[in-house]
Amino acid sequence: MELKEIMNQLSTLTNERTKKYYVSSGAKEPVFGCTISSMKPLFKQLKYNQDLADQLYDTGNYDAMYLAGMIAEPKKMTMQDFDRWIDKAYFFMISDFIVSVTLAEADIGAQVADDWIESDKELTISAGWKTYEWMLGTRKNETFDQERLKQLIELIPLRFNTQSPRAQSSMVDFLQAVAISYPLLHEEALKVATLLGKREIRISETKVRIVDPLNDILSEVNKGRLGFKRKHVRC
Repeated sequence: MELKEIMNQLSTLTNERTKKYYVSSGAKEPVFGCTISSMKPLFKQLKYNQDLADQLYDTGNYDAMYLAGMIAEPKKMTMQDFDRWIDKAYFFMISDFIVSVTLAEADIGAQVADDWIESDKELTISAGWKTYEWMLGTRKNETFDQERLKQLIELIPLRFNTQSPRAQSSMVDFLQAVAISYPLLHEEALKVATLLGKREIRISETKVRIVDPLNDILSEVNKGRLGFKRKHVRC
């Protein structure tokens, strides 16, 4: 199926309510407003195809970019490919839920994420932390460098107050992922969660996120979710 035909099909899946939500979250035109479920039949037709994924991503259309993430072949993507994708991610739903999710399935996930965490760009930093969150939620614990995860945990209280709200939010998500999905560092994560305490993160003029990592971690533990892993990262 050619790119033009795919874009035509996406345009028929427009959902005004979904589009309004995407736009209110930061999506810019062009955007159709396709729900994830409505794109799944198209995904089944296309299957995994990195060349086509790159073409869809380069359109700048949010729905096409999301579909690109669905059909991407992360293990075929290089560091340069991921850098190109993150450079074109203009709001958090692309950086944190398309690019980082795709990177989380790549063999070079941790390597790229480490570079991104040291970036001076808000969404790149956020995507770095989110990549680790997605990896922790799916990969076997023995695949991680425990010392590196410990270093990242210890980095949070040192950098938290100097980071952008979006990066702060992703740091909290990472911390909680370590505490729940990587029991080897559960106690260390609890200490940092206690240190952070309950906080208000003003992500935008209209959106404020109240985070309480210690309470959220303990709540998940009480539900018996310590050690929780997903089967897949992508939809």
